[in-house]
Amino acid sequence: DHDVLEKELPADRSFFVLIAREIAIPDTMHVQLTLPLYQMVASKKVASQHAHHTITRKLTNEDVPQMLELTAKTKPGPFGNRTIEFGNYYGIFDGGRLISMAGQRLQTTDFTEVSAICTDPAHLGKGYAASLTQRVCSCIYEADKTPFLHVKQDNIGAIKLYEKLGFEIRADIYFAIFKKNEA
Repeated sequence: DHDVLEKELPADRSFFVLIAREIAIPDTMHVQLTLPLYQMVASKKVASQHAHHTITRKLTNEDVPQMLELTAKTKPGPFGNRTIEFGNYYGIFDGGRLISMAGQRLQTTDFTEVSAICTDPAHLGKGYAASLTQRVCSCIYEADKTPFLHVKQDNIGAIKLYEKLGFEIRADIYFAIFKKNEA
């Protein structure tokens, strides 16, 4: 409802919607990003053929600058200064530099999102994304929840990897980030 958006949203903040169909954003809003996504769910345990063959470590607030740098370079989706607070993020380093990471974001009673799966382009093809995805999924299973994730519909390589790991496409999802126009 456009009236609700007008009345309830503060002017100084960005907001996102994640819904099953594209919506019309009112003219009083500035659209910052729109993406067609697939929502994928691991309906059975994620395969562990890559199981932690690489040394990973849990990321901390001290790693946030490198996390922001990596996500700016790879664009896995929105990632801000405080995103790490959503859950467990793990990373792989090369010479002290973060080169791959994945973590948790949205959570419900039964599901937890695997988020910000990304690898520096110079280090693709080494199994880092698979290893980190499996690591994060292991944590989700330990909490007796089901992993899910969102992936850009045109990211064929990632979709194939996630399918190989046991994820299945559940739904087409529309994602938009917007904020009120300045008065």
